[in-house]
Amino acid sequence: MTTELPMADGPPPRERADAARNRAKVLAAAGRLFAEGDPAAVTMDDIARAAGIGRGTLYRRYPDRASIARALLDEHERALQERLLRGAPPLGPGDGAGTVAPADRLAAFYAAMVELLETHIHLVLGAETGAARYRTGAYAFWRLHVAHLAREAGRPDPEVLADQLLAPLAPELFRHQREAGVTPARIAAGLAALAHGTLG
Repeated sequence: MTTELPMADGPPPRERADAARNRAKVLAAAGRLFAEGDPAAVTMDDIARAAGIGRGTLYRRYPDRASIARALLDEHERALQERLLRGAPPLGPGDGAGTVAPADRLAAFYAAMVELLETHIHLVLGAETGAARYRTGAYAFWRLHVAHLAREAGRPDPEVLADQLLAPLAPELFRHQREAGVTPARIAAGLAALAHGTLG
């Protein structure tokens, strides 16, 4: 499975010291602004002002707000990807000594994604809403992982099923459920039932 699953976007290129300082300022400022309110209401001008840099400097590095949110989110998604590839079961494959049912691995993936969404929903909403969600390297990784599990479970058309099994993780839906008072534990339990009902 490790050869099938690409990591999110590859390592960042080496950068000059001043560019690294500006990048750190932008990410810190954007992280604060995204956490303080609605990420969709944050503008590039807001980020440039909060970072203390010019608009041109900002746009040379990041073409839009979503690209900044993706940069902030990337490290958290990479950590989860690493656990899926090499972590302990049921989330990861373990050492191969025992087999974990695909439904159990999918339920563990759902639980990890709920944790990621709960902790970083402001970043996910800034980076991965609407059609943009399907163009990220992370989504491609999640899709390959879930399709692999569906294939292991012997389900037909695993690629189509993977998109359907990822649909409940849309950040807009997660925010809607949390605002309606649904706890992360209830969301994870519902997704675990879906995993076992579909792949069990």
